Amino acid sequence: MDIFKLIYEHDLRLESLRARHTDRGRQDVTVSLESLLKPDPTYSRFYLSGTRLDERQFGLNVLEHYSSVMDCLETVLKPYRIFTLNGEQETLSETVETTPVGPAILLTKSAAPVAPIEELSLDQGSNTGHRKEPLRHALEKGELVLYKEQAHHGFDLHLFSRENIYRSLFFPFKELIQKQFRFFSINGKRIQSERKFYFETWALERPPHGVEEVFEQTVL
Repeated sequence: MDIFKLIYEHDLRLESLRARHTDRGRQDVTVSLESLLKPDPTYSRFYLSGTRLDERQFGLNVLEHYSSVMDCLETVLKPYRIFTLNGEQETLSETVETTPVGPAILLTKSAAPVAPIEELSLDQGSNTGHRKEPLRHALEKGELVLYKEQAHHGFDLHLFSRENIYRSLFFPFKELIQKQFRFFSINGKRIQSERKFYFETWALERPPHGVEEVFEQTVL
């Protein structure tokens, strides 16, 4: 059985991705003026993960229905052009397969990406928290940033977007629901431990607060 998890976090402050001044006095003044002059912009992030429960394998790409999940994701992101460090790519599925963990995949509606992909890419000792400024720059320009994340037996996907695209993701994934494919929508702000992240191994039928199973009759 496949357990598919769509983990979301909304209304994250884009300002938190801005590089900070070392001079605290200057920093406080800058933030104060910005908050007075314009609304506080936000962004969303989505983490796509999965478990092949009968084999106790963890990772989005180990799912029996992985290709169907990627077909849905490709459909949602079809308006975007795909770029990596190797230039423009043809399909998202192939790009995800061939891109290693670390380098960013940038999706844009422009002829070329505005944000420099090399500055968004991660090395072995870094995570997205080390790329705040280039990530903020990409999101401000309406670009999406996608990363492969190492999982126990494969990889997961981590997507950042200025626009809240939850509804666009929810409905295509909902169409995949069947006896051997269970879909859980998860509030990432409430899943702050590894035990809760892997709830399917100990509380599948009574998941913790913040984890909601999606059924064919579920509505938003």
